[in-house]
Amino acid sequence: MTNQIKSVVIFRLGELFSGPGGLALGAFKNKIVSCSSDYLIQHLWAVDYDSDACETYRRNLCPDCPQSVICEDVRKLQIEALKPIDGFAFGFPCNDFSVVGERLGFKGEFGPLYQYGVKILRYFKPQWFLAENVSGLRSAGSGDEFKKILKDLDESGYHLTAHLFKFEEYGVPQSRHRIIIVGIEKKLRLEFKVPAPTHLAKPVTARKALKCPPIALNTPNHEFTRQSDKVVRRLKFILPGQNAWTAAIPKDLCLHVERARLSHIYKRLDPEKPSYTVTGSGGGGTHIYHWEEARSLTNRERARLQTFSDDFVFYGSKESVRRQIGMAVPPKAARIIFESILKTFAGIDYDSVKANLLPLK
Repeated sequence: MTNQIKSVVIFRLGELFSGPGGLALGAFKNKIVSCSSDYLIQHLWAVDYDSDACETYRRNLCPDCPQSVICEDVRKLQIEALKPIDGFAFGFPCNDFSVVGERLGFKGEFGPLYQYGVKILRYFKPQWFLAENVSGLRSAGSGDEFKKILKDLDESGYHLTAHLFKFEEYGVPQSRHRIIIVGIEKKLRLEFKVPAPTHLAKPVTARKALKCPPIALNTPNHEFTRQSDKVVRRLKFILPGQNAWTAAIPKDLCLHVERARLSHIYKRLDPEKPSYTVTGSGGGGTHIYHWEEARSLTNRERARLQTFSDDFVFYGSKESVRRQIGMAVPPKAARIIFESILKTFAGIDYDSVKANLLPLK
């Protein structure tokens, strides 16, 4: 009796808008074993315009080939100079689609940038792709802009599955809702299925994420921000889960803002629930606040809520690191989705749910 020699199917991954590498980290941790072949994803190239995010990606994900991470504005990128790929990922900029912003959509600076992902698909024709954006994408331009994006991706030759993922249902200790679009080349006659939630009954809480295990004081990116006396006094009146608008705060500590009454302003975490959404922008009052200590979270604590391990080091100033963490895709959620893509190609069944976003027609 002879042993069957198994083949290895490697999908070479290219990325646009790669950020510090949340998607990539989830992608590269997967290896699916079938009867005849092993399936895995390997880094080939990544592109982002933020130099600090590129340095973070290089040092953590591809220290042996730093030149494969290209710091460039996609509008100036020479696509023809990139190496051919088998898989593609792009978390195209969400600034103009987010419900927190001005919602300029295609009229904004960032809204049209998804088109560069479409150009990559049409030029290289990878076997599959994953695109990510905020939940507000669905309603941008009365829903017409989302339909246009789906139409462009469909006409590039891909069978699409679009779903609004609630990442807290997949073990991420954070209420973070994102649209994920997975496309597989139509000629392959394969269909990606949305993986079933893994933590519906028992989500991971903020307490567990930040305290199990405790974060050592000398951990990278764990610098504490000094809070002003006024902020410290204000936080003492805000209970876990409350914000600056719902707490009984003395008049002299109240915020005097007429319009921007965002729910996460000076909001303290509820330790028994997942965190609210970690964001990459905003000033004081939006940095996520500890449920017990009168302070904002450190970047390492924010990274824990995003499921980055403590040995994943972010590079740049404290403000730059905060932005990188907030803009990233949680690696734990990314890993589950990429694992399902690999299982689709390997012909391995898995628990799934029906996609819930708009059809193409």
